[in-house]
Amino acid sequence: MGVTFLGFPSAQPGSVEADVAILGIPLGVAYPTSPTTAGCADAPAAIRARSQRLARFLDHYDFDLDGPMLPSPLRIADCGDVAEVAAAQAAVEAILARDAIPIVLGGDDSVPIPTLRAFASRGPLTVLQVDAHLDFRDSVAGVRDGYSSPMRRASEMEHVAQIIQVGLRGVGSARAADVADARAAGNVLVTARELRERGVPWVLDQVAVDASVFISFDCDGLDPAVCPAVSAAAPGGLSYDEAADLLGGIARGRRLVGAAFTELVPALDLNDLSALVVTRLIVRLLAGLARRP
Repeated sequence: MGVTFLGFPSAQPGSVEADVAILGIPLGVAYPTSPTTAGCADAPAAIRARSQRLARFLDHYDFDLDGPMLPSPLRIADCGDVAEVAAAQAAVEAILARDAIPIVLGGDDSVPIPTLRAFASRGPLTVLQVDAHLDFRDSVAGVRDGYSSPMRRASEMEHVAQIIQVGLRGVGSARAADVADARAAGNVLVTARELRERGVPWVLDQVAVDASVFISFDCDGLDPAVCPAVSAAAPGGLSYDEAADLLGGIARGRRLVGAAFTELVPALDLNDLSALVVTRLIVRLLAGLARRP
């Protein structure tokens, strides 16, 4: 492949030799009334392109981390893109079979569905979702695997033991019955206001110390002042520091098994600033892994 994330070497999912494998899934499951994925399919390329400006600083001092941006012991490879749902699940399965942690660049927010299905033999998992929206519709316009349903589908997977949903605010596709269903399923719902009032350490305390955690990060979980280039912006949301501390805290203090970043729309991005935010959040996740005790 050509441009890779942060200039890391490229590899095939089935033969990758790394601790972490970057995988682009530039797709979505469209609804009949919305045949495109709102530009989210362009996100993996945009994130990789924006990351090039940071690639030469990997061993430079990072004031957010009080040390080098990425310590060298962590082995990272870029496995390119897969642009079909079944192929995406197979690629994640292949990465997991190589004992690497997949970090997925979406795509719309239906991408976590095939990604999580790849973990079927590797549960129990805790899914930590960062999102403005509940994403718990059973179906929309007859589509069950669309971007309004990833947490409903996750809740149906036997290997998913718990779902913690952080950053909820405003309105979206969820109706009162969907919220009741999510709570009945045992999901922990944390609004953006509750996170601000209680703080990131309290959210981290909701995740069991021995949990295997998959992070589903929808970019609209961030305040649009931080990351405006998203499909469904909502006022409020996580600050950059809150999101970075949350991701870093999981990577350092829990067993991170994978992550997916979704819903970035490069066509709406001013000076690639939203792509920079996503790149830096992935860096903070990688830095947390590299600094595990």
